[in-house]
Formats: sequence, structure tokens, C-alpha cells
Amino acid sequence: MSMISGIQGQLLEITVVSCNKLKDTEWISRQDPYVCLEYGSTKFRTRTCTDGGKNPTFQEKFVFTLIEGLQEINVVVWNSNTLTYDDFIGSGKIQLQKVLSMGYDDTAWPIQTKTGRHAGEVRLIMFYANANKQATSYAPSYTAPQPHTPMYSAPSYAAPAAAYQTPSPYPAYPPHSAAYPPTPYPPPQTTAYTPVYPPPSAYPPISYPAHSAYPPASYPPPTLDYSYPPGPYPGTYPPRPY
Repeated sequence: MSMISGIQGQLLEITVVSCNKLKDTEWISRQDPYVCLEYGSTKFRTRTCTDGGKNPTFQEKFVFTLIEGLQEINVVVWNSNTLTYDDFIGSGKIQLQKVLSMGYDDTAWPIQTKTGRHAGEVRLIMFYANANKQATSYAPSYTAPQPHTPMYSAPSYAAPAAAYQTPSPYPAYPPHSAAYPPTPYPPPQTTAYTPVYPPPSAYPPISYPAHSAYPPASYPPPTLDYSYPPGPYPGTYPPRPY
């Protein structure tokens, strides 16, 4: 069974919901059960469920301050009497490992009589807010492996300094003046040649008489006569030859 560490002074909420199928200690009337919780020196008691019988309901919440190393709560169920002592119904132990590791537990815990016989169940809902912040003591500690360091160091090689210049990708040719002797021929002389043409303004412009210098030609207007000379028989056709 794992032991949760780091719980000292933390708060644990427990709600007593109900009891189921309790042992009946009354012969005539219905019993009046109540529940007691004990954790270390802290004790809580629910109200009495009058006439609760075998299945009383409580719905009461209590807050416990946890103690390091103590991870169980004692629960006792009694039947309240008016004139005589209260009747013992049953008792049991509530384990806290689940709620301390998961933060929540809703379980019906069994109780027994003084002779060890089954006396019913007590349903509790427990809540622990710091469950994700705690670590179990049995959890093995894991150490990430360190990278392997060789016993010797690899020799370092330094590139020798270049005693020559980096060759150019293009072939090197000596300068023109050093590779070839000067030519015995003088360089051709370039003279500017300007063609001689008289400017266009040297010729006198050709003058033509204006259109208005000629008199307008006068012709008689054409006569349009669409009439034909009258025939020998006006208005009639010539007689037939027979």
C-alpha cells in the first residue's frame, strides 16, 4: 500500500451522504442513526436522522486537517436513544490513499459489528484539492542519462595557410603591351568627311499661278429635253395592213 507524502497541514473535505442496509437495533420503533468520524484527535458527529431506520440520509460536510503518515479515518454508526445509552450499530476504517492520489473518492464503506458481522455501509464523498501537487514516496526517482564523454579528445587539425593565391577560373594572359611587339604600321587616320550639297534653301522655289488667276470658263447650261416628236397618228396606233 503506497504512502502519500507531503500532506501535513493540507485540508481534506468529507461529506457523509447516507447509510445503507444498517443493522436494526430497535424491536418496536424505527432507529435514529447518526455517524461519527475520528481522525487523530479530531472528531465530528452528524445530526441524528430521526426515524432513519436502516437507510438514513445526512448530506453533511466536514473538513479535516491532514497529518503526515496518518491515512485512515475511523467511522462509527450509532443509534440514538432518549432514556438509555446509545446503541452501537457498527464501525469501520476509511482508507485515504485513493483520495490523496486522485483528489476524489465516492465510495460506500462497509462497517461491522463488534463480533465482525456485516452491519451495513456508510457512503462518503471525499475531496482533496492538492492531489496533483503531491508525490508518492515509493515512486522511483528517474535521472536522465548523461551524454557519453569520451576519455580522449579527438585531435584537432588546422588547415595550413595557403602559400599560393587561389587560381582564377579564367586563364590569365599577359597584358597586350607586354605580350606583343608594337606594330610597324601607323594606325589608320580617321578623317571626317562631310558631303558637299547645296542647302535646300539655295534653289529658288517654283512659283505657280494662283487658281484665281485664270478666268472661269463659261459654257451654256445643257438643255434637258425629254419630249419626242409626235407620230403620224397621234394618240392612235396605225391601221392593220389587211
